[in-house]
Amino acid sequence: MQGTLNEIDIRSILQLIELGQRTGELLIEAYQTSLGYQTYDRQLSQLSGSQPITTEVQRIFWLVFFVNGQIVYTIPSKNRGCRRLRDYLSRYHINILPQELETLPVSHNEIEYAYLWQLIETHRLTPEQGKTIIQQMVQETLFDLLSLRQGAFIFEMGLGLDPLLTSLEIGPLVREMMKEVQQWKQLHPYFQSPQQALNITEKRQLQETLPEKAYEQLLHWADGKTSLRRLSRRLQRNLGSLARSIYPYVERGWLHPTIATSPSASKPQTFWNEPTPAQNPHVVCLDDDRTIGQILEGILKKNDYQISLITDPLSGLSLIFELNPDIILCDIAMPKLDGYEICAMLRHSRAFQYTPIIMLTGKEGFIDRIRARMMGATDYLTKPFGEQELLLLIDKYIHCQ
Repeated sequence: MQGTLNEIDIRSILQLIELGQRTGELLIEAYQTSLGYQTYDRQLSQLSGSQPITTEVQRIFWLVFFVNGQIVYTIPSKNRGCRRLRDYLSRYHINILPQELETLPVSHNEIEYAYLWQLIETHRLTPEQGKTIIQQMVQETLFDLLSLRQGAFIFEMGLGLDPLLTSLEIGPLVREMMKEVQQWKQLHPYFQSPQQALNITEKRQLQETLPEKAYEQLLHWADGKTSLRRLSRRLQRNLGSLARSIYPYVERGWLHPTIATSPSASKPQTFWNEPTPAQNPHVVCLDDDRTIGQILEGILKKNDYQISLITDPLSGLSLIFELNPDIILCDIAMPKLDGYEICAMLRHSRAFQYTPIIMLTGKEGFIDRIRARMMGATDYLTKPFGEQELLLLIDKYIHCQ
C-alpha cells in the first residue's frame, strides 16, 4: 500500500491498518519549511529547479510500527542522538551514555527502542515508565501526522518489533490527538510549528505577572533554541496545553515565537542542457568516496561502458543533465545533498523520468530501502557488492530501456 496524501488522508490509512489488523511499518514523508509543512509536490518542483525557491526546505519523515493493527512504536527523522528519549528520561534522572548506544547490536532505526529495553532489563526504568514514554512518543507522532495535508506514504508488511513492550489502539488515540490538533490551530498565527522556540522580549512584565518558579523556568527555557516540542517533554505537559498557557504572553508581545533553524546548503537552481549522444551505454556514478568511484570505473570500463564520476553532489547535479546518461548510480549518504534528494529532483524532470537510478549505499535498514523506492529509485545495491552483482544489475536495466 502506497500513495500520496492527496489520494487518501492519514486517518483513513490508519483505519485500514487497524481494520486489517496488519503488522508492518508505515513510512510517511513530507517537506517542511520554516513556516511548517508545505505542499509535497510544490516543494519537489522547487527542489528540482522548475520553480524558484522561496524558503529553506527540509524533507522529513516518520516511521510507525504496527502489530496486529495497533501502534507499538514510532520514529521521527529529527531524533539525532536519541534526543527524544533523552528528553523523556530526564524526568527519571537517567542519562544516555554514548558507549552504551555503541554496544547495541541493532540498526540505527531501532536503537532508541533497544536502549529503552536495556534500561528496563537492567531495572533502571520500570516497564510502566517505558510504556508511558512510548505512548507519549506515539502521541507526538500522531499530532504531526494529523497536521499533514500533503506528503507521500508507503506501508510494508513485516514481522513487527520484538520484544514487544506495549501496543496502543489507533481509534482512541486518533480521536484524542485530533482534538489537540484542532486546539493548536486556534493559536495561529502565533504558533505554527512545534519546532518554534521562544525568546523573551519583556522580562519585567513577565516577572511581575508570573509566579517566581514559572518565571525562573521560562528564563531557563526561552532561549530561542529549545523548541516547544522539547519544552513540552521536559515540563511533562502536552504541546497544546503548554502553548495555550503561554499564548496570552505571546499575544501581548512579551514572548516571541521563532524557528530555531540550522544553516543548510543552498539548493540548486534550474539545470538544463541538451543531451549528448553516447556510443556505448553511459553510466554516471555520483559518490563522494573517490575510492568507490575508481573501483566502479575500473569494472565498467573493462566491460565497454562509458563512465563519468561525480564526487560533489551540488555541482555535479547540473553535470548529470549535460551528460544525459543511460543509467545513474547514486550513493545515499553524501554531504550537502543526499541521494534521496538527488533522486527526487531527477524524477521530477522530464529528462529523467524513466532513466534507471540505482542507489548505492552501505546502509541496510528497512527505512533506507523504502525511502529510496519512495523517491523513485529503480533498485538498491548495498555496499560492498561483487563485480558480477553490479554488472548483472546494470545490464538488466540497460536492456529494459
